[in-house]
Amino acid sequence: MSAFLVGLGVSAGAIFIAEMGDKTQLVAMSLATRYRALTVILGITVATAVVHLGSVFIAEVLGAAIPTDWLTLVAGLAFLVFGLWTLRGDEMSDKDEARAASRRIRSGFMTVFVVFLVAELGDKTMLATITVGTQYHWLPVWIGSTVGMVAADAIAIAIGAVLGKKLPERAIQIGAAVLFFVAGAAMLGQGAWMLLA
Repeated sequence: MSAFLVGLGVSAGAIFIAEMGDKTQLVAMSLATRYRALTVILGITVATAVVHLGSVFIAEVLGAAIPTDWLTLVAGLAFLVFGLWTLRGDEMSDKDEARAASRRIRSGFMTVFVVFLVAELGDKTMLATITVGTQYHWLPVWIGSTVGMVAADAIAIAIGAVLGKKLPERAIQIGAAVLFFVAGAAMLGQGAWMLLA
C-alpha cells in the first residue's frame, strides 16, 4: 500500500509541476473563456486520463525492456531536460489559440476533450508521465498524473479568471524548473549508486 501511495504522490507532484506554465495550461484557460468551468474540467480530466493511460502503457513496456538502474539514470536526465524545457517556456501563439478555438464540435465537452487531447499528445506532461511510470507501478502513476494535471489546470483556470494576465508566469516557470533539477539530480545519483553497487 505504501508503494502505491508513493507512486501516486510522486506522479501527482511531478505532473502538477510539469503543467505549470505549460501550453496546455494556456489551452485550458482559453477554453474556460468559452465554456463553463465544469465542462472544461470534465473534458480535461477525460482527455488527460486517456493520454496518460497510453503513457503508463509505454512506461510499462520500457520498464520491462530496460534494466532498472539504467532507467533511473535516463529518468534523471529526462527530469533535467524537463527543467530546461520549463525554463525555456511553452508558448501558445495566436495561431495555436485560434486553431484551438476553431475546433468547435456540437458538444462543449467533446470540443474541450478533443482540443485538450490533441494539445497533450507529445507534450512535456505526457513525457513526464512516461518517465515517472518507469519508476513506479502503472496504476498509481496513471491516477496521480491525471489528478496532478487536472489540479494544475483547475488552479490555472481559477486564478486566471481572477487575475487575468497578472500571473507571474516567469516565477512559476523558474520554480518548476528548480524542482525538476532537484528531482533529476536525485534520480541521477540514485541511478549511479545502483550501477556502482
